Amino acid sequence: MISPLAYVDPEAKLGKNVTVQPFAYIEKNVEIGDDCVIMSYASILKGTRMGKGNKVHQNAVLGAEPQDFHYTGEDSSLIIGDNNDIRENVVISRATFAGNATKIGNGNYLMDKVHLCHDVQISNNCVVGIGTTIAGECTLDDCVILSGNVTLHQYCHIGSWTLVQSGCRISKDVPPYVIMSGNPVAYHGVNAVVLSQHHNTSERILRHIANAYRLIYQGNFSVQDAVQKIVDQVPMSEEIENIVNFVKSSERGIVK
Repeated sequence: MISPLAYVDPEAKLGKNVTVQPFAYIEKNVEIGDDCVIMSYASILKGTRMGKGNKVHQNAVLGAEPQDFHYTGEDSSLIIGDNNDIRENVVISRATFAGNATKIGNGNYLMDKVHLCHDVQISNNCVVGIGTTIAGECTLDDCVILSGNVTLHQYCHIGSWTLVQSGCRISKDVPPYVIMSGNPVAYHGVNAVVLSQHHNTSERILRHIANAYRLIYQGNFSVQDAVQKIVDQVPMSEEIENIVNFVKSSERGIVK
């Protein structure tokens, strides 16, 4: 159902069973998949491509122009997957340059006043807490939880199944499966409860993950030496391989 009090550009493409409430605003060059709900006063701006089953709450702005001095009006994109819940006052910017896209995967929950800047890449089943700001070109892997008022510096990479607690300011990469807390931010253990309950991680693998991070964060080694000791001493599994590959490939370096 499309309310007659909403504005939907004739060139916008809407799928089946899309609900557009009064005073919503949808520009041209927008695609919205089946079964989406666009609530009152939400704005879906040009360049936005949205999959199925998404809910966009009041005053959210999707596809905003990048707040980037390099942006000069290019036709960039925002690509959103399926079954995301985008709450009130969320702002998501398009990419800076033509041919690039800010990308949001499937099943994510973005809470009130979240701001995703240009070229952000979010995978699947992430939770982004109230008032969190994610700067340009940051990446969140699957199942990340960012609590309220977290701030991510540009280019940061957050590994899968990581919990960053409220108010943290992150300026380097955060490896997978950990809890980060405090300011300055610091390692506060393995995200064991979430891993065991939602990832079905065994106690044996949890011990191996804890041993790997003990070498990185509590051993008197450089990060490079700690990674080598993990390879040499910790039984290899998918999770340990993810940790090793993440740390090796980090361009900013990890939070230490």
